[in-house]
Amino acid sequence: MPSAKGLVPETHPHFLGTYWGAVSTAFCAEIVESADAYIFAGPIFNDYSSVGYSFLLKKDKAIIVQPDRVIVGNGPAFGCVMMKEYLSELAKRVKKNTTAYENYKRIFVPEGKLLQCEANEPLRVNVLFKHIQKMITGDNAVIAETGDSWFNCQKLKLPEGCGYEFQMQYGSIGWSVGALLGYAQGANDKRVTAQDVSTMLRCGQNSIIFLINNGGYTIEVEIHDGPYNVIKNWNYTGLVDAIHNGEGKCWTTKVKCEEELTAAIETALGEKDSLCFIEVIAHKDDTSKELLEWGSRVSAANSRLPNPQ
Repeated sequence: MPSAKGLVPETHPHFLGTYWGAVSTAFCAEIVESADAYIFAGPIFNDYSSVGYSFLLKKDKAIIVQPDRVIVGNGPAFGCVMMKEYLSELAKRVKKNTTAYENYKRIFVPEGKLLQCEANEPLRVNVLFKHIQKMITGDNAVIAETGDSWFNCQKLKLPEGCGYEFQMQYGSIGWSVGALLGYAQGANDKRVTAQDVSTMLRCGQNSIIFLINNGGYTIEVEIHDGPYNVIKNWNYTGLVDAIHNGEGKCWTTKVKCEEELTAAIETALGEKDSLCFIEVIAHKDDTSKELLEWGSRVSAANSRLPNPQ
């Protein structure tokens, strides 16, 4: 499931991807939901993780393993059973069964290629992530911001050793800034404000930040549209430059097309001891197909009438 991305090596030959209902990795949901049984280790089924409670799972076929209990189908529930102990014992008893993976290979079709950009064409978000995919290595960590980056980062294929952090339990917009600081510095205090950039500079952090500026809260638009989702735009590179104020090492730029993005990434990768901030200008309606699907289903679930008791 999405919150577990990065915990399983994606270089494993039997890795299928992320199960996230209707917005799963291609062909993954079909295999999971058609299985004879499924084991979920540590899941939290809420409106976001279940895509508006639209999973096509049958509870009587599920074994749900929580940190201190195991629930089998519609019952019973066994308390005081630790997840680590249960999974360790289960591994000793389970028998190899390749049926699901063989079914996956039968239906799998490789993903298509992105449309080529014309010269100086306004930058598309999927083109941005094509270049991010190329630049990440096993020495990196990806910190995914709340919003459409949830879905675009889920589609990244992580090289072995690459870290990944993702938070959808509270849907906290802006979470990634403080998380980036905490991840790099090993800090417990993960404040979620632009002031964290100041601390990154003071500590000599050499992270690369991509800020996608589309003029609003696109994920909120897909859940519940309204004028409050159109925000007063800022000059974000100018803001970071002001925080920098000539103290520490910082490089900023703003990109509007693929040619500018390619040049910016090349420069950022060469700035080994500098914080790099790349502001990407994108169209307000440039979203992943997964966000369109997820937003529609979550909106329908959250706007339903109360269930009379």
